This record gives sequence, C-alpha cells and structure tokens, in this order.
Amino acid sequence: MERLNAWNTYDLEMQKACNELAADYMSFMDRSKTERECIDFFVNEAEKNGYTELSRAIAEKKRLRPGDGVYSVWMNKSMALFRIGEQPLEEGMNILGAHIDSPRLDIKQNPLFEEGGFAMLDTHYYGGIKKYQYVTLPLAIHGVVVKKNGETVILNIGEDEDDPVFFISDLLVHLSQEQLKKPAAEVIEGEALDLIVGNKPLIIDANTKAGREGKEPSGKNAVRDAVMAILKQNYDMDEADFESAELEVVPAGRAREAGFDRSMVLCYAQDDRVCAYPSFRALMETGLTARTACTLLVDKEEIGSVGATGMRSRFFENALAEVMELCGQYSELGLRRALASSCMLSADVCSAFDPGYPSCFEAKNTAYLGRGLVITKFTGSKGKLGCNDANAEYTAHLRGLFEEAGVLTQTAEIGRVDAGGGGTIAYILALYGMNVIDSGVPVLSMHSPWEATSKADIYEALRGYKTFLEKAGLRG
Repeated sequence: MERLNAWNTYDLEMQKACNELAADYMSFMDRSKTERECIDFFVNEAEKNGYTELSRAIAEKKRLRPGDGVYSVWMNKSMALFRIGEQPLEEGMNILGAHIDSPRLDIKQNPLFEEGGFAMLDTHYYGGIKKYQYVTLPLAIHGVVVKKNGETVILNIGEDEDDPVFFISDLLVHLSQEQLKKPAAEVIEGEALDLIVGNKPLIIDANTKAGREGKEPSGKNAVRDAVMAILKQNYDMDEADFESAELEVVPAGRAREAGFDRSMVLCYAQDDRVCAYPSFRALMETGLTARTACTLLVDKEEIGSVGATGMRSRFFENALAEVMELCGQYSELGLRRALASSCMLSADVCSAFDPGYPSCFEAKNTAYLGRGLVITKFTGSKGKLGCNDANAEYTAHLRGLFEEAGVLTQTAEIGRVDAGGGGTIAYILALYGMNVIDSGVPVLSMHSPWEATSKADIYEALRGYKTFLEKAGLRG
C-alpha cells in the first residue's frame, strides 16, 4: 500500500502554515536542549494561554469548570497539562504523551581533573548513543548547579557566538591502525568520553598571589586550578558544588533547515521533542471539548522511564486526582474509571527509512520522511518483547478520525523484525487499561548528535494531535 508524499497534497496556504510551524519548532529547539529548559518554555507558553499552575489553584481552592486550563510541573522535569472538558472526568480523557529527555553526556559528580596539560571533565553517557559520534564535535554545557544554601546557578555555555565550546578528542588517523580494528561499539569507550575544558595554566604572582601572565605556574594542576578559578569568578561555584549539579553535555549549535528545498529540519534531540512540541501546541490550540484533553511531557524515557520524573512514577496519577478534586469529581473509584476510560497517543518518534542502510528496514512496513504521521501498532523487539500492542478496534477508530480530518498517516515498525527495536511509554499508560497506541514523527539518524525530520511530518503531527484531542472517545 503506497502512501502519499505530503508535499504533493499541500496548497500554498498549507505550505505556508507548514513552514511557519517548522520555524516555531526550530526556535523552541534552540532554547530547549535539556528537560528543565523544555519545562521552562512550556510553562511560560501555558501561562500566556491562560493555564493556571495546579498548586496555585489548590491554594486558592479554585473550582475548575469546562474550558479551564491547568498544569502541574514535577521537579522541573515533567509536566501534565489539562483542558477540562464538558463530560465528567471518569468518562475518560484524550491524552497525548511525549518524553522530553534525549541521549547525551552527563558530567559526573567528581569530574574535574588534569592530564597532559588539559583540564577535563569526566562524563557518563545517558541513553542509547554511538559513543564515537560524540568525539571532535563542538559541545555545549547546559544545566544547573544547586549550592548548599539552596541557591540555583544556571549554566548555558556554548550556544552564543561569543561563547567557548568544548570537545572530546579523537586519535589521529595516522596512529589509528589498532583503534580501527575494534568493533564500532569499542572504538571509543565510555570512560574515554572526557570533555576538554581548558589548556591554560593559572599563573601566580609571588607577591600578590593574583593571576598574572609571565609568572610561574601554581603547580602540577595549574590548568585545572585555572578552570576552577573561572567557574568561581563567573558562577561563584566551588569544586564541591559539582556534587549537587545536573550538567548535560550536548551538541552546540542551532537547528537548521536541511536540503536545497529546505524541506527538513536538522538538529539535536528531535527524539522526542519533535513530538513533544506539537503535542503541547495541539493542546494550546484546542478549546472546549467533550472529553478533557491532556498533554503529558515526561522525563527518563531514554533510560527506562524510571525515577520520580519518569512515566513509571505516580506524578500523573496524583495530578489527575488533584484536578478531579478541584472539579468536585474525586473518588478513588472515579480516578480509576477516568484512567481506564481514557484514550492515549504515545507521541514518540519512529525510525525513518534510510537509503544508506536499506537492509535494516522492511520496505512495506517502514516510515518514510514526508509521508505523514506514523501510527505504530507495536514497538518492542524481535517477538514484540516489551511492547504495547494496540487492539484493532482502537486502531480502526483512529483511522476513521484521521481520514475524516484529512490527516496524512502511515503505518510502520521499527526496522526489520530481527534487526533490533525499541520501546516507548505506551505500555506504562496501558497498565491502567486505557487504549494506547504509538503515534509520532519519523526521524532519520535517530539518537545521533544531529537528527533529521521532515517539516511536513511535523505539520501532520500537529494536525493529527489536534484531531485526536478534539474527537477521540472510544471506550475499552
């Protein structure tokens, strides 16, 4: 079954809307390279759109009514947003769920050392990466340092044109005979991902004890000491403060249009922010609906959805209980009914067909850039291990909704059956008994420092997500 190329279906007005959405999305990506930065963006935009923070609504004993918008943030890394519908919550919600964490390098808690005249930071990679892809790239440091007194210092170094960048070295090809014999997974080992952050020693004036050029270095760790002096001067940061820091190392640079035709977006972390952004935007553009509309933006999916901010925690369930209480509808049984009667799209990306590696894909059941929103009935690996396998009734219900709205969709699996696979948060929400299916944007070069998507697929995702929030309603 052939799928249409979305660009062939767009008139000039739709092309304009598609490009405007892509520009907004790229601006979001430039400002949102960590989970905390994503949440800051979404909170600001939600407030502009009239949404009220849940704890404030609780403190004010506000009665939520149909059409009201409310949001809850958990530990600055996950977020649940609700637009209250006309029907009682126990009749179910329409939920979009995406994750906002992405593969990267994290700086360790005791990271700073000096070797060979370089000051370096130890890192620990987060999520599934090809480690060799992170060497000799310009890298930026984003994150927070929380001091003992509770003060939070925000770091964002490497994105502005005047900022320095950082990098991880690689062995020159002239000396790489042994290195090149290794399997790709071992060419660069995890403990070798040391971030180079300085090369200039701290110079000490014997009389004033102040840093000056042309004097004797302070000792064998002079470069390391110089880096700490800069951190102290610019951020009032002591070395021990690394212990309570969350610093992420990510590719430096802006999102860019790709191709002579500018039809694609190339940037870091599109898995899964390319679904998170239209999921959020769809809710902001959705007015009063019959069923309550909800968007979930969660952390830790790339490492198993664990922890207090991952989908396996109960922050969403707790937030929903509070929302039901403010609606005058809470009971334990009502909460269970609300979850079980809901419909969800697990808004997560799917692998796109790569013409450079066709043997990894099964042509009839793979996603292609530019052919619309991907519906993935099951993920997992090999024998569907670890997947949520959506039922045929729910799949048919969504087919009808999207076709009626003119949303272009395609169905896909994540590569050939025995080639590998992957998972999403779908199976976790399915534990409540609700209908869940994966639905997202195809991504080329997924989990690499720079990933590619089609502007048309992002546009179809927004159209599909809005249709879902407004019209989905099949009960299990």
